[in-house]
Amino acid sequence: MDPLSDVLSLLRPRSYTFGGMDIGKPWSVSFGRHQGIKCYALYSGECWLTVDGISEPTHLVAGDCFLLTHGRPFVLTSDLTLPPVDVVQYFSRPANGTVRTFHGGGDCFSVGGHFLLDGPAAGFLLEVLPPVVHLRSEQDRASLRWSLDRMRQELRNPQPGGLLLTQHLASMMLIQALRLHLNEGTGTGWLAGLADAQIGQALRVLHGRPAHRWTLHELAAEARMSRSSFAQRFRELVGASPIDYLARWRMLLAADRLRTTTDSIAAIAFGLGYESESAFSTAFRRIMGSSPRRYARDGLISDEAQIHEAARKSIEDLPSHEPIPLAG
Repeated sequence: MDPLSDVLSLLRPRSYTFGGMDIGKPWSVSFGRHQGIKCYALYSGECWLTVDGISEPTHLVAGDCFLLTHGRPFVLTSDLTLPPVDVVQYFSRPANGTVRTFHGGGDCFSVGGHFLLDGPAAGFLLEVLPPVVHLRSEQDRASLRWSLDRMRQELRNPQPGGLLLTQHLASMMLIQALRLHLNEGTGTGWLAGLADAQIGQALRVLHGRPAHRWTLHELAAEARMSRSSFAQRFRELVGASPIDYLARWRMLLAADRLRTTTDSIAAIAFGLGYESESAFSTAFRRIMGSSPRRYARDGLISDEAQIHEAARKSIEDLPSHEPIPLAG
């Protein structure tokens, strides 16, 4: 796989809520702090987006897609002078595959999802993304149009299996948005490295063979650069040396295997190129902040807690006796 797919495979983003919102003027809705990533696209109309800590509002028009990656409170509004109303006063429960209407609808229609990020690589992705990722070029709109149209059809005309299909469409939107952000060349960290042809090649071989004992000379040769130029360029874009980046990536792979497989610590260590379990454990503790055994144990406890929480929410999210109206 390519490095972006590698990272997303460790994240295992799952859709916590997904659906649509059809709003009529005038309107101003505030949303509280959230975990994970919110990814939305404006299907029709226009509005303003303001995000806590960002001075300039963002103007959104039909076809725009935006990601909110740092969990900050935000406001969507038709008029920046209107006082916002907390979204929970209108929609006390998540959309869960439906279209919710506000003020009769007709002014602005949006679709999207809220993704919780599972896995040790969540910080690895979020730290290189700005608080707001705004995708608005014509090329970006064209690449998202199919997902938008299909999601809109599924939301307005529910069919058997529609909830699962909508969830997958929302996940596709997230991946497409990240890819388009990468293509814009405005990323930082390893995303910026991927956008660079030469450094991107070095990242691909690092991800392709993480257990190999890479040297600076070998990586520079892969990038077709001198060692000094490569080392400087890699650090400028990625924010770390190639060897430090490789060490961190190995630990993210190890963390995932500790929580998702029954492999022994020794097997994981040797599989990632370490000559001994002790050397691996030392590196893991330095980068991940705990020993491998404790990390695996804490992950098991966390997974059990998530199962109980999911069971609780599945009961809470059962439909009420009143049907949720779809936008007509």
